[in-house]
Amino acid sequence: MTAPNRIAFIGNSLPRRCGIATFTTDLQNAVAAARGDLETVIVAMTDHGQIYDYPSTVGFQINDNRPEDYIRAAEFLNSGRFDAVSLQHEFGIFGGEAGSHILALLSRLTIPVVTTLHTVLSEPTKAQRDVLVRIIGISSRVVVMAEKGRELLRAVYQVPDEKIEIIPHGIPEFAFVEPDDAKAKLGFSDRAVILTFGLLSPNKGIDVMIDAMPSILKTRPDAVYVVLGATHPNLVRDQGEAYRASLVAHARAAGVENHVVFLDQFVDQKTLLEFISMSDVYVTPYLNEAQMTSGTLAYSFGLGKAVVSTPYWHARELLADGRGILVPFGDAAALGVEISKLLTNDVLRQAMRKRAYSSSRSMTWERTAERYMAVFAAAGRRHRLKTIAGSDTSTLLRDRSALPEMRIDHFLAMCDDTGLLQHAVHSVPDRAHGYCVDDNARALLLACALNSPGEQRLSEVLTARFAAFVQHAWNPDTKRFRNFMGFNRCWLEDSGSEDSHGRTLWALGVCALTDANSSRRTWAASLFAEAMAGADQLRSPRAWAFVLLGLDAYCSAVTEDARAATLRLLLADRLISVFDAVETGDWVWFEEGLAYDNARLPQALILAGMATRNPIYLETGLKSLRWLVKQQTSAAGQFRPVGTEGFGETRRRPRAFDQQPLEATATIAACLAAWQADHDVAWKAEAARVFAWFLGSNDLSVSLVDLETGSCRDGLHPDRPNENRGGESVVSYLLGLSEIRQVARLGESRAKPTPLVA
Repeated sequence: MTAPNRIAFIGNSLPRRCGIATFTTDLQNAVAAARGDLETVIVAMTDHGQIYDYPSTVGFQINDNRPEDYIRAAEFLNSGRFDAVSLQHEFGIFGGEAGSHILALLSRLTIPVVTTLHTVLSEPTKAQRDVLVRIIGISSRVVVMAEKGRELLRAVYQVPDEKIEIIPHGIPEFAFVEPDDAKAKLGFSDRAVILTFGLLSPNKGIDVMIDAMPSILKTRPDAVYVVLGATHPNLVRDQGEAYRASLVAHARAAGVENHVVFLDQFVDQKTLLEFISMSDVYVTPYLNEAQMTSGTLAYSFGLGKAVVSTPYWHARELLADGRGILVPFGDAAALGVEISKLLTNDVLRQAMRKRAYSSSRSMTWERTAERYMAVFAAAGRRHRLKTIAGSDTSTLLRDRSALPEMRIDHFLAMCDDTGLLQHAVHSVPDRAHGYCVDDNARALLLACALNSPGEQRLSEVLTARFAAFVQHAWNPDTKRFRNFMGFNRCWLEDSGSEDSHGRTLWALGVCALTDANSSRRTWAASLFAEAMAGADQLRSPRAWAFVLLGLDAYCSAVTEDARAATLRLLLADRLISVFDAVETGDWVWFEEGLAYDNARLPQALILAGMATRNPIYLETGLKSLRWLVKQQTSAAGQFRPVGTEGFGETRRRPRAFDQQPLEATATIAACLAAWQADHDVAWKAEAARVFAWFLGSNDLSVSLVDLETGSCRDGLHPDRPNENRGGESVVSYLLGLSEIRQVARLGESRAKPTPLVA
């Protein structure tokens, strides 16, 4: 996805007096400044009964207690061709129980949503939890401003890590300056200034700081405590200025009225920065631990101020490691001691200031905007995946533009001058485990698949490299392919497994038929003919199936090879024999248990049945595949591959985890083979349903793929995706994608889909 060009912000907006309004406006300004061609707009929340003179950046207003405004706002956003919506969430700014009115807007959006949570409650009410869970579910990404927020989202709301971003509260870019000039300008020359700013309310702990002033004045008689900020509008509406008057009376009773200055102002940013600049110590004596973020703290910290604070969540993280001082909640004595230390020790205070300023450079609004823009782009990719995964299957198969592009960046990163590496640590190729012929045979299959019309072929050099690996794996002494090779290019065995031998024959057969290079087609046919000589000795049903898949292609390329035709009948008969021996009324399968690459068995019989016109092969393949489809369908109707925990268990329903990409790719191919055999469009729909598993239509609702690089996670654990992205997984995804794209190119059948799963 290209970088977003139009961003909408939902939240309070200046000149409304509150921290959310300041944040929303600052973020919108910073994002707008990130690129000259970027368009931004604010959808402003207006509290009932109030009227604000909004600037031109506000394109739409929502009266918080009018549900119809939320619906109209959704229409405004959907019609505005916005690339992303940035929602500023605080329970108190939206109407309805626990702010539920916002759901009427979000549920109607066709645009990716990035939600910034200004509060994450550790003990929400049922209504608060329900609303927040729904908002998170709609959101493509969720932003918090501190690590504590991520911890709570994981523990309390079960939000997966991949959906959470931590972006600290933005701060203005401001030089590290001494306070003297600002003190002179504001009338506080020759005073030791302690500052608190923000909207006044009882939870700010101002009274505790007033109680600390007598002890501070003993060491610094010139100290003054400046309280800058208007009373919170909600408090004014309910009580007038009674709270401010009580603080003034409290200072008088403590005998410090001449050293406490209340400035009843809601100042603009320029004036605010001047007040912060003049302070020697900034203090946030808040009384509530559960404060996820504080813009006042972030701004003062970012200007390089010595900060003393109570240990609410944001302060604990921001002021750790000597970047500030923490004191217990409600402890006036501790406040007095720590502030006095800073005001009487210039060396200590300056060292703390420099640590704060240095560590805050990544928090400037310019850097914050860059991080939000990256999240908006990622949200767009996730939203597209979600849209694809949730699309009607007929749309996926009819419209190739609705499918992911064929991106092979990660596949190329997993290859070196030897071949395709087996494993990765996250997305980084892991050389410790070397290579295997299994994965390089799959890579050769992918190279052949990309020869299809409409796809970009792999380079000749890379395709030749996979072929060379297969050639080198052939051991003429044992008449088998080796499988595992160390990173030092030394083989770790003389003969690989039966499955790896069969899988390599499969790749050779396909190469003999569809490789773009005629010389390599001849090579593949020759090596196939040599290596199939011992295939009749194989004992693994999967190995038989792999060889049959190779024979399907090879017999089309080399029509006169009677040995191959005989071998195909032999192996197909063996699959029929084991099926007949195992099948019962409720167990319609070839073995006593299910394991890996299951769908390749029915696929092999279906293809053999079509090629030989043998109805028994075909009917058995279709019958067993229909049964497998039922086993691989969750109660919610999503594809659920046979989990590795249940591999080989005797005649029991498959375990749900761990789920691997290999199974999805095999099922896609088998279903499309079935569609070719009986022309029932339901098989195409099933293939699309299975492919959607890669994109997030799965038990965890997590995409396994990265649309930008084409990487694919190694699978799904019960509680999280496997973050490693190895060779088998990326090839499995790309092979599945190539088949779905090829079917989409053929166009949609006129037949009406019928469900395969009752």
